[in-house]
Amino acid sequence: MDPLVELEQGQIRGTTTAGVTAFLGIPYASAPAGPAMFQAPGPAPRWDGVRDATAFGPTAPQPPYNKPLDDILENPRLDGEEFLNVNVWTPDPGSAGLPVMVWIHGGAFRNGSNAVSTYDGANFARDGVVLVSINYRLGAPGFAVLDDAPHNRGLLDQLAALRWVQDNVASFGGDPGRVTIFGESAGAMSVATLLGSPAAKGLFQRAIMQSGNGSIVADLADGRLVARDLAARLGIDATSTDFGALSSAAVIDAQNALYLDLAANPDPARYGATTIKNGLGLMPLIPVVDGDIVPHYPIDAIAAGFASDIPLLLGTTTEEMRLFLAPTGITAGLPAEMLPLMVPRFGGDPTFIDTYTGNRPGATPGDVLAAIGTDSAFRVPTARFADGHHASGGETYVYEFAWRTEHLNMGACHAMELPFVFDTLASGGAQRMTASAPAQDVADAMHSAWVSFAHGKDPGWARYDADSRPVMTFDQPESRVVNAPRDDERALWG
Repeated sequence: MDPLVELEQGQIRGTTTAGVTAFLGIPYASAPAGPAMFQAPGPAPRWDGVRDATAFGPTAPQPPYNKPLDDILENPRLDGEEFLNVNVWTPDPGSAGLPVMVWIHGGAFRNGSNAVSTYDGANFARDGVVLVSINYRLGAPGFAVLDDAPHNRGLLDQLAALRWVQDNVASFGGDPGRVTIFGESAGAMSVATLLGSPAAKGLFQRAIMQSGNGSIVADLADGRLVARDLAARLGIDATSTDFGALSSAAVIDAQNALYLDLAANPDPARYGATTIKNGLGLMPLIPVVDGDIVPHYPIDAIAAGFASDIPLLLGTTTEEMRLFLAPTGITAGLPAEMLPLMVPRFGGDPTFIDTYTGNRPGATPGDVLAAIGTDSAFRVPTARFADGHHASGGETYVYEFAWRTEHLNMGACHAMELPFVFDTLASGGAQRMTASAPAQDVADAMHSAWVSFAHGKDPGWARYDADSRPVMTFDQPESRVVNAPRDDERALWG
């Protein structure tokens, strides 16, 4: 008999497979249709009778990934208005007091969903965790600054989902007082922002940041510039009424053009200096410092001790930027004379080149550029975040994912750790990335560390400190702690 769970909204029916019960596509807020697409999330719907929760719900409106990422990153797009939904996997809906993990997906704040096969939560539930994965508004609906609408609507969605977890997770056997939020890329940037947000206090007790950055927010005035540019492309005013009257397809088309123009011509007068710098030159639609949900830059809030009571696990992959540079041929084909010209575009200084090259005998100029870009966008900001959290008294653990895929020569690239964390190496979204070598032992080590942390324990290695800088490095033939890896490179960034 299919399992039923009673929520305040009504009854839902899930499915049980191999001892794990899944409830999929549960709306945590009302459908944001029309002008509501650009307003705060509304109350969750109610229903009579039993609602099927046996298939993924709709995903937030979004474009496909640009080439070549569209052939690398799984990105299901499921139509429907009720895309503010959650999935729940539980070992036993009739249990009580189980730890809870809430997954916030990445995708540069314009792509992604909780329907990606890699994010299947069954193996977390197998190991005694209630896993919840959420959707939130992306792109302009989530982050365009409109004067007649609340700011940071994508973050408001995340907060609404976390409040839904507080109100409902006990019905799935979870303990609302044992919640760990975790996310990757834009999801980890969201985690950083929530750690510094007064609105999130009490909604979670632990946090994990995978390939994040504590500075991916823009000043409000710069966010307003981006929204007005987008509105001008559409021939409308930058209001929720005008945006809400358009189709999602029309908004996405204009948004795509804006992204391309920003990448080709990152003009601070047009898009704002903080949009360009903090959006890494690629993400014009990001959270903004609004004085409310985001009162400060997350990195500053953490350094000031705002989240010192929250144990934090954070880290990066060794070669993040290879996801973006290897498939396009840049790592293999960048001419040596171009490297000093490209390094500033990737946030570094040409004086760094000798150190990075000397540490990588035989590396191509493109390999060196990828390493500098990795440190600029991810590894150094993560180290700064860890330093700030540790210095404020926060319990801090740092990792690095170093296992390399041979697929398209991407190595230990951005997002490569995801099927290892979820223990889903056999999923459709992971198979081609991990087929080059057996890697289950790395997945076992990484997944068990996340599970241990969610259960309120340490992840299996020593706490971070600013002197020895211990970093658990997940790799073959063994995963081991490395103190201060590549510290001469980190020191170049100040």
